[in-house]
Amino acid sequence: MYARIARFEGGDPARIDDAVEAVRSQIGSDRPEGMEDAREFLMLVDRQTGAELGIVLFETEEGMRRGDEYLNQMSPPDPEASGRRTSVEMYEVALRQSV
Repeated sequence: MYARIARFEGGDPARIDDAVEAVRSQIGSDRPEGMEDAREFLMLVDRQTGAELGIVLFETEEGMRRGDEYLNQMSPPDPEASGRRTSVEMYEVALRQSV
């Protein structure tokens, strides 16, 4: 499993819920071409600063690279709520365990 993590900063902390709803509607149930290998999406938020992390888990490294190309073409659905993307990092998931 592989993870792509995008960090967003400068969003309006008072509009975090707007940002979450905008991303929820953008993700939808249909996976577009380039995102077929995506398995899970997490959105972490800091309600004090407005910072957000978008984490997408992919089955394969190649799938993550295709997903990265697709996601790099996208803009936040509500830039005032989400801020701007400040970084993207990719990792292999070495451990994933429910507790």
